[in-house]
Amino acid sequence: MNPLDADSAPAAVLVSAFLSATLLPGASEITVLAALDAGVDPGLILLLATLGNTLGGMSSWLLGLLFSRVGRETVLRHARRRQALGLMQRWGWPFLLLSWAPVIGDALCLAAGWLRVNAVLAALAMAVGKGLRYLALIELYLWA
Repeated sequence: MNPLDADSAPAAVLVSAFLSATLLPGASEITVLAALDAGVDPGLILLLATLGNTLGGMSSWLLGLLFSRVGRETVLRHARRRQALGLMQRWGWPFLLLSWAPVIGDALCLAAGWLRVNAVLAALAMAVGKGLRYLALIELYLWA
C-alpha cells in the first residue's frame, strides 16, 4: 500500500529531499519511488527532488559558513568533516558534484561553506550531481 497519493506526493518529495540533504537522517529515494508509484509526473518529481535536495545542501553550506566563524572546534572534532575539508581544499567546487553521496555528501556541503566556496557555483554543482542521481533513480524505476 502506497501512503502517498498524487496530490500529496509532490510536497512530500520536496520536503523529504530537503531533509535528506541536511545533517538530519532521511531517505528521499523512498519518497521519490512512492511518488512515481502514485502516478506523479516523473519530470515534476525530478525537479522537486533536485530542488529540495539542493536547498538542503545549501543549508549545510550556510551552516559551514557560520561554523567557520564561531564553531571551529565543533567542526574539526569529527574525522569525516576534517576529511571533507581536505577534499574541498584540494578539488574545489567541482567536488560538490558528489554532494549526493552517502556518508560524505553532507560533510562536503558543510566544508564548502566553511571554505567560502562561491554560493552560485556550489549550488550549481550540487544541483547537477543531485539531479543526475535522481534522474538515474527515476530511469531505473521506469525501466523496471
